[in-house]
Amino acid sequence: MGQVAWKGLFLSLFDYKTEKYVIAKNKKVGILYRVVQLSILAYLVGWVFVVKKGYQDTDTSLQSSVITKLKGVAFTNTSELGERLWDVADYVIPPQGENVFFVMTNLIVTPKQRQTMCPESVSIPDALCYKDGDCLAGEAVVAGNGVKTGRCLKDRDSIRGTCEILAWCPVEKRSKPKKPLLARAENFTVYIKNSIRFPKFKFSKMNVLATNNESYLKSCHYSTEHPYCPIFLLGDIVRWAGSDFQEMALEGGVIGIQIEWNCDLDKAPSECNPHYSFSRLDNNFAEKSISSGYNFRFAKYYQDAEGVDYRMLIKAYGIRFDVMVNGKAGKFNIIPTIINIGSGLALMGAGAFFCDLVLLYLIKKSNFYRGKKYEEVKSSSRKSLSSPALNGNQSPDQLGGL
Repeated sequence: MGQVAWKGLFLSLFDYKTEKYVIAKNKKVGILYRVVQLSILAYLVGWVFVVKKGYQDTDTSLQSSVITKLKGVAFTNTSELGERLWDVADYVIPPQGENVFFVMTNLIVTPKQRQTMCPESVSIPDALCYKDGDCLAGEAVVAGNGVKTGRCLKDRDSIRGTCEILAWCPVEKRSKPKKPLLARAENFTVYIKNSIRFPKFKFSKMNVLATNNESYLKSCHYSTEHPYCPIFLLGDIVRWAGSDFQEMALEGGVIGIQIEWNCDLDKAPSECNPHYSFSRLDNNFAEKSISSGYNFRFAKYYQDAEGVDYRMLIKAYGIRFDVMVNGKAGKFNIIPTIINIGSGLALMGAGAFFCDLVLLYLIKKSNFYRGKKYEEVKSSSRKSLSSPALNGNQSPDQLGGL
């Protein structure tokens, strides 16, 4: 028996299978087949070709350039700086704006710092001491401002003191301001010039209106009526990002400006327009956190009449703006069109396969339909060649429904 089975398996490798079409008069399966066909057709036309534009070749390798310029002035009067006028060169860092720029809205100033010896701040845990032995000479203060000299400085009748350090003295104040110094920065404007290019299609465009009117950019502000005026009020940007400018200006934060170019190059170039969106990128918790806000330090250096260096230390709080550009372009191409049509036809075949499974395995008369669909034909058998299954003499009742 084993040899006979292996022989039959070997000979079956040389059998040829051809399709046989059977018209099954079953309304339920027929309706299911048409529903599957219509669903696949709707997906192919509606989603693939209309929504996703599957007939287009796309380019996502967007090349972009961003240039930013700010304008606005503010006047302040403080005990550290006195009366002072702030312009772009004072509050914009770096001065040459690109896709990331920082606008200072608040600051802590420590004026006339010199390199000498002074007590470390009492807010630094590593600087607290009870005796000189707690201040190892030459050791840097952890999270502090200088290097220990070996002396523990105490006030009168005080048990605990702070280590003396060699540093820029006096050390920075630790108290945070209660109101933003440059509160008027809300009315400052930023000009965001964005040039883009899709290299595959050799298409270029800018987000600035092509006009010879020199006064246009001096008088316009971005709005839905003026989408090609790239001049924004800082207060509007923060508000569109869902935050309050005065609250954010106190301790700083990060705002993302998203410029998106989705261009259908089968249409006129005027239909390719920039779309702006704004969001806050730093962690803005409902409850204040020690890590909330955005700040950093920088200094301005001077020399006195004796040639001794001194500096003004500034701890700057403000808003950092990140300009991010992305997009894609599409244009008709026969190759993706053929590929997507072929995929749709393959799905049609999958629909027929699904209905075959229902017909042959899931309904009551599945055994009957399997017998009509699959038939073994031997070339030496005339009876099978003249059988009713091949000459189409079945009555309609033989292929009836459920």
